[in-house]
Amino acid sequence: MPVRFDTLASFLDHGFDTVIDVRSPAEYAEDHIPGAISLPAMSNAERARVGTIYTQESPFRARKIGAAIVARNVAAHLEGPLAEMEGGWRPLVYCWRGGQRSGSVATILSQIGWRTETVEGGYRSYRRLVAATMHDTALPHRLILLDGNTGTAKTELLHRVAARGVQVVDLEGLARHRGSLFGAVAAPQPAQKAFESALAAAFARLDPARPVLVEAESSKIGELLVPPSVWAAMRAAPALRIAAPLEARARYLARAYADLTAEPDALAATLDQLIPFQGRETVAGWQALAAAGEHVTLADQLMQQHYDPRYAKWRARQESRDLAEIAVPDLTDRDLEVAADRIAETLAARSAA
Repeated sequence: MPVRFDTLASFLDHGFDTVIDVRSPAEYAEDHIPGAISLPAMSNAERARVGTIYTQESPFRARKIGAAIVARNVAAHLEGPLAEMEGGWRPLVYCWRGGQRSGSVATILSQIGWRTETVEGGYRSYRRLVAATMHDTALPHRLILLDGNTGTAKTELLHRVAARGVQVVDLEGLARHRGSLFGAVAAPQPAQKAFESALAAAFARLDPARPVLVEAESSKIGELLVPPSVWAAMRAAPALRIAAPLEARARYLARAYADLTAEPDALAATLDQLIPFQGRETVAGWQALAAAGEHVTLADQLMQQHYDPRYAKWRARQESRDLAEIAVPDLTDRDLEVAADRIAETLAARSAA
């Protein structure tokens, strides 16, 4: 019988040796159950071909052709990724709806002797749980925002605080974006569904009775939207604000964005996107600094003239919910360690209250 999962926690704690996604590579890339490996029953093109035959010619012919394709692909998986699996291996297999693709693959694997199960309702049952958590119900966790001007090392502080046992969700890490115009990283951003899936899994692993620290963000990180349940909790959350001198922030940004400054053409193209906000003359001056390798000065001017004024306007429109301001004289490793200690102590005191 297919295995039924009623909660995200049960999906994450499934108890099987391997979770196998037999949907097409495109379906897997958009989103999948955390930890699942991709062993497609059909390629993208094969799935499209069978679907066209089913709707335009004959369901019977489509099933016959589909069965041959699945058999060939499973044979390749058995001779490849699954070749070394022992007799006691227990796989959990799913497709889109828990239907023919997962059933066909599971039948073959079971006949070999592996204790194979399928997911009742397939990926759709998992996606419904994610959507309910991220869109339809209030987040049960108590969020606290880590806030501060651009360049106050908030993301790095999140990781240092997590090492001290504080519950943390790294929104930018899961979105694979640093949250500003200059925030793109080498890896492409995930699809929206995959972002929501990663967020739902991250929160499902945390204790709702303890505070969760997240970085203060806008409702959009790169091209991804923070899902409604998380955004509502963030808007209601109190904040710890990091304060650091402008010169320290400029030095930190030059270090933190070394990957971007190492690519002059990419940096120049990004700076050009600020022309509608700051005008050609101002941006030309920034381009000259970038071309000369004056990255600390560039960061200083970007914050003074662009980011800090926007942050100040945003804060002026918000109701103040600061728990504390943590001032750091510099953003060296030593300063960040001291700041991380203070953040952890503040959160521990709030948790005990």
